Amino acid sequence: MALALVLAFPALFNAAAAQQLSIIRDAEIEDTIRGYAAPLFKAAGLSPDAVEVHIVASNELNAFVAGGQKIFVFTGFLLASKNPNQIIGVLAHEVGHIMGGHLARSHDALRAATNQSILTTVLGVAAAAASGRGDVAAAIIAGGAQLTQASLLKYSRAQESSADQAALQLLDATGQSAAGFLAVLDILGEQEALSQNFQDPYVRSHPLSRDRVRTVREHIARARQLTRQDSPESIAAHRRMTAKLVAFVRPPRRALKAYPDTDKSVEGRYARAIAYYRIPEIPRALVEIDGLLTAHPDNPFFHELKGQMLFENGRGLAALAPYERAVALRPESGLLRLGLAQVLVAADDPALNAEAVRQLEIAVRSERRNPGLWRQLAVAYGRAGDLGMSALATAEQYLLFERKDEARRQAQRAQGRLAEGTPGWLKAQDILQATEYD
Repeated sequence: MALALVLAFPALFNAAAAQQLSIIRDAEIEDTIRGYAAPLFKAAGLSPDAVEVHIVASNELNAFVAGGQKIFVFTGFLLASKNPNQIIGVLAHEVGHIMGGHLARSHDALRAATNQSILTTVLGVAAAAASGRGDVAAAIIAGGAQLTQASLLKYSRAQESSADQAALQLLDATGQSAAGFLAVLDILGEQEALSQNFQDPYVRSHPLSRDRVRTVREHIARARQLTRQDSPESIAAHRRMTAKLVAFVRPPRRALKAYPDTDKSVEGRYARAIAYYRIPEIPRALVEIDGLLTAHPDNPFFHELKGQMLFENGRGLAALAPYERAVALRPESGLLRLGLAQVLVAADDPALNAEAVRQLEIAVRSERRNPGLWRQLAVAYGRAGDLGMSALATAEQYLLFERKDEARRQAQRAQGRLAEGTPGWLKAQDILQATEYD
């Protein structure tokens, strides 16, 4: 589903931080950010598949690394960014922290955290699909809890300078300018002049200095040949992402004011389609999205949005075609396949159930830590009469939520119904071993 919100999970590192971290899942936004980040990962010698990028629903201008190779980017920063190069600069800096191993040497609160507390939070990233309702998600986002910096990372100035140097090397290696990164540092410099009560957490967790700004500025002066502009495609993706976030995380009427009917741009029509859908004024929303699809029939995310509109307004069978087209256009997206599968499962039609199972079995390859996917798969297996695999899927879901007793019971139930030695039986055995008490 487009822009679904994860259920609130505990803050990352210690019990003293009684705040919550709200993560959103959206195939298009994740695709956009990963598209910006992939060259940086490659230049850093990191496997793109090993680095996770998560979107935090918060107005704060923030980004950080946690739990190993996991980068968290805040919607407030994405909305404040003026172009892709600014986002790329910050991503390069955060990749620099990964390269420098700064996470392992950061604040005492991080060192004191158990691996499990980090894992539990990160696993929550995948739970958005379990709720599915984009309008409810947006309402929660609008009033969601803020994440306090005190419980997160606190890098030293030396680590920040080291990450800056790594970022500049990565930008050079990928032929990109550091101008966007400098622009972000200038904004943070203005933030440092404010009292701490009004500063964004990024400023407090990533201490700035005149030397850091001067280093980046001098690098840009030396590397004038790196003046490659953001591509038209990346700029268009940035504008669509910004419009989507505005329309989902802000009140619909504010989105309609920001993108009035006189705005005939793609992003303007996109924002209005989402805003009308959220009000809801579905006929007007469909007019906008159908206009976009007429002009851009090969955009999978426009098809996804139309499918979501129809599905969430009681027109499940009509939603099948848009979701099928979205998957056909972007078959590697597990989230799009999950959206299609949800429609198929909700139809409660034996003729469609086999396709739901097929879609979910493909989606699980990239969304294995998605509890909502396992829940849908358990239902689909159950309707197919495969109670062993249904129990196994339920065990997977419980395991993700660290409900080990329930996971163990379901794994035992699965083994009782599956032939010994089959892949499902062996996976159930793995779950039993993972839930053994010390």
